[in-house]
Amino acid sequence: MMGSRVEVPDREPPRDARGEAARVLVIDDEPIIREVLHDILTREGYFITLAPDAETGLRSLEQQEYDLIILDLMLPGLGGFEALKEIKRRDPDSVVVMITAYGSIESAVQGMRMGAHDYLTKPFKNEDVLRTLSTGLRHRRLLDENRSLRRALEGRARTGELVGRSPSMLELHRLIEQVAPSRSTVLIQGESGTGKELVAQAIHRMSGRPPDAFVVVNSGSMPADLLESNLFGHVKGAFTGAIQSKKGLFEVANGGSIFFDEISTVKSEVQAKLLRVIQEKEFLALGAVQSVQVDVRIIAATNIDLQELVMRGEFREDLYYRLNVINIKLPPLRERKEDVPLLADHFIAKYAAENRKPVHGVTPEALALLVEHTWQGNVRELENVIERAVVLSSSPVIGLELLPEALQGDRPRPLPGPIPMDGTLSFYETMERLEREIILKTLKSVNGVQRRAAARLGLNPTTLNEKIKRLKIQYR
Repeated sequence: MMGSRVEVPDREPPRDARGEAARVLVIDDEPIIREVLHDILTREGYFITLAPDAETGLRSLEQQEYDLIILDLMLPGLGGFEALKEIKRRDPDSVVVMITAYGSIESAVQGMRMGAHDYLTKPFKNEDVLRTLSTGLRHRRLLDENRSLRRALEGRARTGELVGRSPSMLELHRLIEQVAPSRSTVLIQGESGTGKELVAQAIHRMSGRPPDAFVVVNSGSMPADLLESNLFGHVKGAFTGAIQSKKGLFEVANGGSIFFDEISTVKSEVQAKLLRVIQEKEFLALGAVQSVQVDVRIIAATNIDLQELVMRGEFREDLYYRLNVINIKLPPLRERKEDVPLLADHFIAKYAAENRKPVHGVTPEALALLVEHTWQGNVRELENVIERAVVLSSSPVIGLELLPEALQGDRPRPLPGPIPMDGTLSFYETMERLEREIILKTLKSVNGVQRRAAARLGLNPTTLNEKIKRLKIQYR
């Protein structure tokens, strides 16, 4: 009765690590045992698949994953121990509960030594089955969560300092993992400071190419003739001063990746040679007569719209399409403000360690200001601000006073409306009205968001909330 699966929609089923109903595979040759387990477990809300022998059960495992496997040790054909060995070979984290006859405890012990989680003896009680499976399911959830954590940590290591959990950053991580193993060229677009080189490094690390075969070309920092010589090399006597032959960066990067930072600055004569490398996988060194064959993955980056340069005739159209096989667009930091706290923590830890400073955090007021800042320089600007604050800090926590004046400008001090000074109000009444006017104007400027208002006023959010209650301020 392979593949028999019963769902109980009116009952909340036991859940796996993904929050889905737990799935159980029962492998037993006795119809009555399968029927009993089917009734017990479906009443609890498990999803059940029944198999009368090991071969059928193993085929079920090829079709989908199971959270728990109940396996009879006495089976026709392929025996229980052989089936257990094959199950653990396919997935060492499989949670297997064995069924053994009363008086065969030695067999159960042998099975647990082979990796089984627990055992049940015939005849078994319903509560024993449910208790054993509940324990096994908890164990499976822990294994799955640990596996997910390991994958996340490995992914974090491979993607370096690409910190963030915003939807755009999660999509970026997914895209990097997807495109890294390919041989296609990649064009990374984004404003200055968004982390284009970090993305290129992550793609290379996850590509399977030699880790140290990653070459960066700062194409905007040198004239065309020097860039050409650096990229493709030259032979002895190719030009005045060429007293010996020199390998170019493409030859140095052979088997790896070459990253062109700001590809838009490459002159047209060098663009033609780049196109040949991409198309033919070969190039000519300056003064050479024989081509050099290379296997290099090209990753380019730009903060300028290359299509606009193509329309103006300042960038080769054919090279643009060759580079733009896979396009990755990096969001500016102002469009993923939810990542600012994570980035701030990351840079605080980095520069506290570098400078041996006991800094471990940022005050709520300073953090609110960091989140609200527009960050024209993106992540690089935020990193510089945090590095400065860590170096200057004499406290374990970074406060508003350590943030640059440019950020303090994000805290406008609203002027109050006219206050009568004719003696009709006491000093304290005047100050109270002034305070009320300032808070109201600030709330209005941030659409009533108290956390943002507190940051602009330089107050702790709790302090502001207390003032609002005391002054009976109501903002609609």
